[in-house]
Amino acid sequence: MRIETMTTAVLLAAGAGRRLGRGPKALLPFRGTTLVEYLAGVLRAGGCADVVVLLGSEAQRVGADTQLTSYRILENPDWDEGMSTSFRLGVGAAPVGNNVLVALVDQPGLTTGMVARLLDAHRTGRITAAGYGRAGVLRRGHPVLLDSCLARQAAALATGDSGARAFLRANPGLVDLIDCSDLSDGADVDTPAALHLLR
Repeated sequence: MRIETMTTAVLLAAGAGRRLGRGPKALLPFRGTTLVEYLAGVLRAGGCADVVVLLGSEAQRVGADTQLTSYRILENPDWDEGMSTSFRLGVGAAPVGNNVLVALVDQPGLTTGMVARLLDAHRTGRITAAGYGRAGVLRRGHPVLLDSCLARQAAALATGDSGARAFLRANPGLVDLIDCSDLSDGADVDTPAALHLLR
């Protein structure tokens, strides 16, 4: 009998979006709502039992301009020190024993199917990451699902503007890439040239 492990989704939405130049990416309009609201809903609908949203830049404005009351909101006072600070806070907020799925607020291509696919494919003691590419050559992207026994180890190694990157690079043998290319290209809205992704 398979024992189901609960998964906490950590949505990293604390950045200022400086390269984009439009304020916090969390507030970008998308499909009749804001990007942060849309993606939080996708994570829950995809099968995550718990969704933690990390806010930072203009957190009060983001909170006032969105409806996020059905999710757990954490404000990161150190957001300007890099993504690692939000990653550590999010992992620390996950109940002990929960797996942790990390998603980025600037990836509008995230779908419920992708979330469900990662949850279904995950194996105990492993890291499950979305892969994107062609002809069987996949590059690792987000979301990334960390087993409960590994999430806090990854958080302890996180520094600067990266989340689990250092841990993933140090432990490539633990990572299972799951092809999600049929559902998304994994692109993020990082510069004005990528704003077409919101249409």
